[in-house]
Amino acid sequence: MRALVVIPARYGSTRFEGKPLADLAGKPMIVHVWERARAAKTVTQVVVATDDNRIKSAVEVHGGEARLTASTHPTGTDRVAEVARGVDCDLVVNVQGDEPLLEPGMVDEVIDLLREDQRADMSTLMMPITSDEEFQNPNVVKVVADLNGNALYFSRGQIPYPRVRNVVSPQVHIGIYGYRREFLLRFTQLKPTPLEQTESLEQLRALEHGYRIRVAQTRYPYPGVSVDTPADLELVAAILAKASRGA
Repeated sequence: MRALVVIPARYGSTRFEGKPLADLAGKPMIVHVWERARAAKTVTQVVVATDDNRIKSAVEVHGGEARLTASTHPTGTDRVAEVARGVDCDLVVNVQGDEPLLEPGMVDEVIDLLREDQRADMSTLMMPITSDEEFQNPNVVKVVADLNGNALYFSRGQIPYPRVRNVVSPQVHIGIYGYRREFLLRFTQLKPTPLEQTESLEQLRALEHGYRIRVAQTRYPYPGVSVDTPADLELVAAILAKASRGA
């Protein structure tokens, strides 16, 4: 099955304009994301989807592939779908453009979930929550799954509520999404749903319409640092510098 990875990268940002082009260890940040996604073993093609020629040029100068997409897309998923519509593939993975520490193996895990379960429309990953602060933080999205590994619900709230302790380990959702191509194109034509709008979580649209999202615990440590601000970029730069020294 041919797997396409699309990395949506928008130039405009209220907190960090031009973020994809920010210098990180001598290269634009978006190039780091493209290289890490390309290192996944099960990927056929990796494309950066952008609304800006500067981002497209920066990716291509470093040997990557980028495509210009409409500037009117309401979400990154819509941008991903525009690229997928013109590519002959079976599976599509949405990798966020602000994850320069992406673990390539996680991309493979998302793809493998769809290859192993033909009934699943989407796939994603989770890992145990390690602190009460993380569990209570509304910016940390939580997920609960059924006994067969299908997502039941995603929330910014505390799920499952620990009325009885030490029965279920709360899980944090890792925002890498796999889709069957046909489902992705159908999904982006659906109107936002009530729970999606309440929680501001797009994946709830799929659950509200009765589609199946396969979810599994990743085998890899999650770096837990996405770049939303210049301060985040400095933190990632320090992590990369430390890794290059072998520390």
